[in-house]
Amino acid sequence: MHFSPEPQENLEVAGRMAKETNNEVGTLLPTIALLDDYSNRAHQFADWQGQTFANVEFFSKPFTDEDSLIAALQHVQAVGLMRERTPFPASVIQRLPNLKLIVTSGKKNASIDVAAAEKHGVTVCGTESPGHATAELAFLLLMTLTRQLIPLVNDLKNDNHWQSVMGSDLRGKTLGILGLGRLGQQLAGFANAMGMNVIAWSENLTEENCVPHNVQYVSREALFEQADSISIHLRHSARTHGMVNADDLSRLGSHGYIINTSRAEIVNLDDLQQALDNDVIAGAAFDVFDVEPTPKDHWMINHPRVLATPHIGYCTNETFDVFYSQMLEAFEAYYAGTPIRLISAS
Repeated sequence: MHFSPEPQENLEVAGRMAKETNNEVGTLLPTIALLDDYSNRAHQFADWQGQTFANVEFFSKPFTDEDSLIAALQHVQAVGLMRERTPFPASVIQRLPNLKLIVTSGKKNASIDVAAAEKHGVTVCGTESPGHATAELAFLLLMTLTRQLIPLVNDLKNDNHWQSVMGSDLRGKTLGILGLGRLGQQLAGFANAMGMNVIAWSENLTEENCVPHNVQYVSREALFEQADSISIHLRHSARTHGMVNADDLSRLGSHGYIINTSRAEIVNLDDLQQALDNDVIAGAAFDVFDVEPTPKDHWMINHPRVLATPHIGYCTNETFDVFYSQMLEAFEAYYAGTPIRLISAS
């Protein structure tokens, strides 16, 4: 994930629930900055106003670069991060001498340099992560592509064109899952319930791991050759960066779809664009992008064969209830001297 190129234009504190100096003891309360509140809703999901141990500032707009981030957070002792929206590499952490605590939603956050945080005496904590919302979205995107839902809705709404295109069944089709972890397993359950054939591959996956989920283990080549649609459920890392390439897409073929609710960079995006432009595959559904928030002229948003959603996989009321309520718990526990859900570099 990179800093967004969108103009910063008056980075705002979306709301401040500030408590002035505690007159009884004459001490200034620490300041917590809640970043990445893109939808201005973080205040709805936890009792931030009811807490008494800190000032809380909400930041709704993304930072364009590290310097603007550093400038905004010089006075801050703790930050709350939403997944991997704002990177916190060593170059940021070492320039924030007042920072003592980072709380992220989820149990891991690849954009935080946890080793650097430990080196500079910064505690890192997380929250639980329900996860099922992303698997639900992946299956929704699969159904939307397969049944041609978007063109049918648009043609009816815009031109009163009745049944302009024809969709296909899912029953009897083959879903290929790239990465059969927690989310991949949930998706396999949905697909099995719909009467689909489910196959899977990843570098560390075995046939034994597949059997309990009614999934057939196949080779990487067979995954793309046999599947009608591919759904990606891998972590982004140096090993998986650009993993899905032109050869894979060619094997998927002109009737195949690819769905990505994990990280955009797992796919070679240049190869994907070429494949879509040249009818190598039928289409794609992406909930993730190489730059987020994504500028309106990004090719994926405007491509006629891409169903693009604004990284909403985990963005549900129920998931945010968990994320923000447990963020508040983590802040309170830290300032009570008993930090919880610690994340370490080891």
